[in-house]
Amino acid sequence: MGRDPRYDILFEPVKIGPVTARNRFYQVPHCNGMGATFPSSMAEMRRVKAEGGWAVICTEEVEIHPSSDHAPWAGGRLWDDRDIPVLARMCDGIHEFDSLAGIELNYAGLMAANRYSRDVPMAPSHTPIALPDPVQARAMDKSDIRNLRLWHKEAAKRARTAGFDVIYVYAGHQLSTISHFLSGYRNRRSDEYGGSLENRARLLREVLQDTKDAVGDTCAIALRFSVDELMGPMGFTSEGEGRDLVEMLAEIPDLWDVNISDWDNDSATSRFKPQGFQEDYISFVKQVTSKPVVGVGRYTSPDAMVSLVKKGVLDFIGAARPSIADPFLPRKVEDGRIEDIRECIGCNICVSGDNHSVPIRCTQNPTMGEEWRRGWHPERIAPKTGNESVLIIGAGPSGLECARALGQRGYSVMLAEKRSELGGRLIGERRLPGLAEWGRVVDYRTYQISQMANVEVYLESEMTAADVEDVGADHIILATGSAWAVDGIGRENPLGLTLKDGAVVLSPDDIMAGTVPEGPVIIFDDDHFYMGGALAELLANAGVEVTLVTPAPEVSSWTHNTLEQRAIQKRLLECGVGIETATNIVSVENGQAKLGCIYTGRETGMTCAALVPVTMRLPVDDVYRELTGASAPSLHRIGDTLAPGTIAAAVYSGHRMARELGQPASDGVPFSRELPALAAFPKT
Repeated sequence: MGRDPRYDILFEPVKIGPVTARNRFYQVPHCNGMGATFPSSMAEMRRVKAEGGWAVICTEEVEIHPSSDHAPWAGGRLWDDRDIPVLARMCDGIHEFDSLAGIELNYAGLMAANRYSRDVPMAPSHTPIALPDPVQARAMDKSDIRNLRLWHKEAAKRARTAGFDVIYVYAGHQLSTISHFLSGYRNRRSDEYGGSLENRARLLREVLQDTKDAVGDTCAIALRFSVDELMGPMGFTSEGEGRDLVEMLAEIPDLWDVNISDWDNDSATSRFKPQGFQEDYISFVKQVTSKPVVGVGRYTSPDAMVSLVKKGVLDFIGAARPSIADPFLPRKVEDGRIEDIRECIGCNICVSGDNHSVPIRCTQNPTMGEEWRRGWHPERIAPKTGNESVLIIGAGPSGLECARALGQRGYSVMLAEKRSELGGRLIGERRLPGLAEWGRVVDYRTYQISQMANVEVYLESEMTAADVEDVGADHIILATGSAWAVDGIGRENPLGLTLKDGAVVLSPDDIMAGTVPEGPVIIFDDDHFYMGGALAELLANAGVEVTLVTPAPEVSSWTHNTLEQRAIQKRLLECGVGIETATNIVSVENGQAKLGCIYTGRETGMTCAALVPVTMRLPVDDVYRELTGASAPSLHRIGDTLAPGTIAAAVYSGHRMARELGQPASDGVPFSRELPALAAFPKT
């Protein structure tokens, strides 16, 4: 099976200044929680993407000077020549497959607290830094500006030495000092670097020219720019200064990498933005420049990609999250295996890893971040170690992934599911407002399993311990999931809620199953992820009076890590959901709830026809406990049956089980570690 001719245009080479990309698939710069902290993991992750067919693979932000350090964030670093070998290793891996390596050099200025270097941050004007640290940035004088230009130029030369083919000048997302100079609300200068757009763009123009002078004969110079900040006239707009700047600098860079700002908007989740929503903002760029243009939109469909190229919107199909979900997306298009693409679901669990300064992870792709650490390849897996049979009970995210991966290894697999539909927890969750794309977790695995003759699926097959023994499988894997608790036990109330006579309590499972309570409903969210807010939106849309109560200072507070907290709270307010933050549930009785301030203990009353506690889940492990008592051989729990967590954690758990079945157990740390080397004490 070969490539569909409809997609030939995606595999045309494209010239970028002095270099040429072998096709139109372009992994734009993206964070990964590895960088200089976990360099071997970072390099191998990028190498695998080159193997998967991406013609250009870029770094994340790479610091160019200690006076702007992101610590403890695990980003890239190119302060001096000692940082070159780490980045050279990445380039070598990318070049192994004839792909181009790109580097996003950045001086973050007021976006960096300099927690490691302890230098005073610098910005166009005196201002507090954008982080919550009690730190202010000082206004840069002319010598500071000259130094910044020099640092960028020297970093570009080091990048060329490391082997990079594309050197970025970063002016996007309000994450760089260059973008801060461009900004009409951050730059309050009155000299030739402030005021008019032409003056505010002076530093960008100078750095572009400096970089071209330094390395432009051998490396392509890319400009990453956010054409719209979605702030109206206060910021850049694609109909105003955003377009004006592109027209002003149209032919200077070798490539335009265009998007919107800030990161919350640029990498919006599928819950709030559809694929391709950025097209309306960036489509003008190719009309005003002859240089190639790359843009993103969480594209996973090759038909949509072809349309973008033929319409003259983009020359390159940019991707961050789709390249994480499926590093082999280009190869699958080229090989005619469109149905095998592991499509991004837009959940931003990948972003949460970066926000926590740990290696990136992905709901759809459990091998992401494990390429070097565990030696996991996204497309290859070791064959089975014996002619043994496996019974998996439960077809949720972990069970489906375990069955798929074991089937790929060649094991004889029986997958038993008590319901008439595959998907486990996602049967309900994919039907919550905005979460339809999450169903791809189920759909991808269901299709893959359907193509495997050695994997049998049995629906409406609830298994007892006796049934399991009758099957007589060599390995038994329990993936029976979990259920939401109704007693309110959680972080704020470790002994549970006080529920008096007459209290009506419904679980999130009840609501997802279709129960619509009458009268005022309180959702008590002590989980702080997506569920509380999604249920509140669901019930409000059904016409129910809803109040979301949470001990946190804001709704769905953990979703700052997935870049959607503000969008969630905005949506709930627009839906008419009442919000009570920093508040606990003291007690619930017939038709009434007593609320308490978590700081003062001050109590208030609220009408409550039904309470929905979103606090914790309990494993459904009855069969496991029965089989343990019967001393069943080779018995395992995975996913929520072992410990309830995220969907990404469940998929990872199922995949790890499949990888490790039949393999010798590790007698130490079960993955490779990045170990620091001791340096000599400085001479005095």
